[in-house]
Amino acid sequence: IDVNECTSENPCTQTCVNTYGSFLCRCEPGYELEADGVNCSDMDECSFSEFLCQHECVNGPGSYYCICPSGYNLLDDNRSCQDINECETRNFTCTPQQTCFNIPGEYKCLDPVRCEDPYIQINENRCMCPAENAGCRDQPFTILYRVMDMVSGRSVPSDIFQMQATTRYPGAYYIFQIKSGNEGREFYMR
Repeated sequence: IDVNECTSENPCTQTCVNTYGSFLCRCEPGYELEADGVNCSDMDECSFSEFLCQHECVNGPGSYYCICPSGYNLLDDNRSCQDINECETRNFTCTPQQTCFNIPGEYKCLDPVRCEDPYIQINENRCMCPAENAGCRDQPFTILYRVMDMVSGRSVPSDIFQMQATTRYPGAYYIFQIKSGNEGREFYMR
């Protein structure tokens, strides 16, 4: 008569399976059987692949879970992260005069455009240098300010925006240049 070792002494740390004349130990999902054939140890699922989680994988007893950096939410697939748009959720601390601008993981409060002398403000993002002002002789007629999203993951090089000169003012000449923000030489004009 076969002795059922699983009921009499249960030598396994997790699941015991009786066999004819012997027994086998099995482990629950997320655990692996050790070389002794009896004990089960936690499997580190995070070490199997770096693609289990978009940001960071955290091993737990018998399983794993994904976490996202600050400013991101974990999506329903429990592995992907999505940026929280604080400007849409109104979770920001900008003053009423400032504009909230969402950036990955956080936001920035942009101050309103201020035109420097001799320029005068025409609207919220345009400054004009009046032709009758002598200080405007060698200055651009207008300066237009635009804030744009730069989405990561774009193939490069790629065109970000296009500007075009017009022939509205006879004798005018146009100079296009990146005035600031290109210290790392990531951008160029053509």
